[in-house]
Amino acid sequence: MPALDYPPPLQRLIAQIKSLPGLGPRSAERLVLWLMQDGGRVEPLVDALRDVTTRVHACDQCGFFIEHDTDCALCHSPKRQQKIICVVEQAADVLRLERSGAFSGLYHVLGGKLSPLDNVTPQDLRIDSLIDRVRQLQAEEVILAVGSDVEGEATASYLNDMLRPEGIAVSRLAQGMPAGGALDHVDELTLYQALHGRRRV
Repeated sequence: MPALDYPPPLQRLIAQIKSLPGLGPRSAERLVLWLMQDGGRVEPLVDALRDVTTRVHACDQCGFFIEHDTDCALCHSPKRQQKIICVVEQAADVLRLERSGAFSGLYHVLGGKLSPLDNVTPQDLRIDSLIDRVRQLQAEEVILAVGSDVEGEATASYLNDMLRPEGIAVSRLAQGMPAGGALDHVDELTLYQALHGRRRV
């Protein structure tokens, strides 16, 4: 007697949900079963997914998401500083920085970070378009807001080497102690970075 399982369409949906980052087989199964409990939950999700695929794309200049046939609010805002570009790994990083209210220049989304183990090379990232933008805008500073892990450091080093011949200032986000943090909760690398990134008060 064959083992009982979900119908093939449900199995395919569970497999698709499971392929999303941060979701394992059990989480995917729970989500799909929740969707199936009430038929009214599936159609709005399908409509939203269809809407995203047909109406949203990445801005050709900065890489942040925009609707078709609309100008990018980041690239075309007269209130933004046009000579400073902040480079981030993913589009979600743009929102994090924007919500902080600390930056008013332009952004450039790389689409990831260099990772030889995952076969992510400079050709897989939006590095050439960054160099083109720097030249076109005659940028004065590029801020590298990439991660401080091994891949992030490699990406920052590579970008620094690529941008240095352009004769512009290249900087990194400060790293170190988190706001409200205490020394007994901070690892050695963070303390090292905090000491070397210290500033006068």
